[in-house]
Amino acid sequence: MEFFKIRRDIPFMRHAIVFNLISLLTFLAAVFFLLTRGLHLSVEFTGGTLMEVSYSQPADLNAVRGTVAGLGFNDVQVQNFGTARDVLIRMPATKGVSSAQQSDKVMAALKVADASATMRRTEFVGPQVGDELATDGLKALAFVIVGIMIYLAMRFEWKYAVSAIVANLHDVIIILGFFAYFQWEFSLPVLAAVLAVLGYSVNESVVIFDRIRENFRRFRKMDTVEIINNAITSTISRTIITHGCTQLMVLSMLLFGGPTLHYFALALTIGILFGIYSSVFVAAAIAMWLGIRREDLVKTTGRKDEDPNDPNAGAVA
Repeated sequence: MEFFKIRRDIPFMRHAIVFNLISLLTFLAAVFFLLTRGLHLSVEFTGGTLMEVSYSQPADLNAVRGTVAGLGFNDVQVQNFGTARDVLIRMPATKGVSSAQQSDKVMAALKVADASATMRRTEFVGPQVGDELATDGLKALAFVIVGIMIYLAMRFEWKYAVSAIVANLHDVIIILGFFAYFQWEFSLPVLAAVLAVLGYSVNESVVIFDRIRENFRRFRKMDTVEIINNAITSTISRTIITHGCTQLMVLSMLLFGGPTLHYFALALTIGILFGIYSSVFVAAAIAMWLGIRREDLVKTTGRKDEDPNDPNAGAVA
């Protein structure tokens, strides 16, 4: 499906150096903020108190957040758990205050606001559990990266695998840089969003690389730069449809999903926008600089140059 068709190829690679310089500066800034400010980790990673509270009627999450925040507890996560009447409250550990004291103080305030509030359970999440979650999250990220590299190397060629991984890590580091600079809370849902962005971004790169391979087979008179420009131009309509529809869904979560989905949707929004940019200006450009050639993907068949207007030009012997 195409909303429009561009008749003349856009010379994306003409400005590849400028755009990649911008990408490099953005990447270095993200690394700087990660090293100097660090991530503002949530309770899952740092440890704290977890409470499950039940109400007789559907709970007003905003009222619960306001009640808990009024007690002086910062960075509190409040969300429904199971049903609209059950609420899960996560609070980071506070110096000089035990987990039992935290839960008793919060429960007393909640009962004042709504007498039907009932404590169902409370538990303390220790720092050791948080360290394990952080380690497992890094392992998951590493496995995803290695799996993507193996897949691309098998489907295309090692130059494409390297360029795609560089572009994808560029997206991930920039997302983390945003969270470090603004000190947004980094939680397990945000980690899931980062992993989702990895898969989403590599999908866009694969589409462009697949079209490059097809063009190498089809247009024998074009050089590598023209092949890449044509591949990106011919997939623009598909990119707009796919990413536009996805972004509409993510924006609906960002605007109407409430605090529970806010940072998850925010990470996806940043990742989708930079994923489009990196697939076009980073992955394709790096592949070009690594020296991709027709011979890397297409076996020599001894045929003469094909006419790009020939409907059978793409046929492979």
